[in-house]
Amino acid sequence: MVKVYSRFGIYIAILLIAYFLLLKLIGLHQYPVLSAVNGLIFGFGIYMALKSYASRKNKFKYEKAFEVGLLSGGIATILFTAFMAVYMYQIDMEFAAAIMDRWNLEYNLGTLMLLLSILLMGFSTSLVLTLTFMQLLKKSWNTQDGNRNTL
Repeated sequence: MVKVYSRFGIYIAILLIAYFLLLKLIGLHQYPVLSAVNGLIFGFGIYMALKSYASRKNKFKYEKAFEVGLLSGGIATILFTAFMAVYMYQIDMEFAAAIMDRWNLEYNLGTLMLLLSILLMGFSTSLVLTLTFMQLLKKSWNTQDGNRNTL
């Protein structure tokens, strides 16, 4: 199980970094609305991690699968936030100021505020997507076999 969520967490982070660098190359990296695609990348990666875990186990346990989804998203979030910290503190120091100017904020919290936002959005996206996909992948009790489990 550790292999599943660590592998997919790294894949998600690589896709997020590649998408950001592609936006940088095109010159669209300063538009926060384009980060909505990050949710699609998270969704694809978490769904694939859960499908991979479900295909390896003949008995699909909800708790373990939830752990796989949440930790794969968490690993991706931490890696992407670390990349963005290096990018904003070492490579492009003007990036944080440009984003904050776009948001029309009158106080200057700068880079730390953006890193905290990236971290919180990544964790919350991982939690919501994992809960959503778990509803798709769990076994239903609405079957003939499931009727014996009612009161």
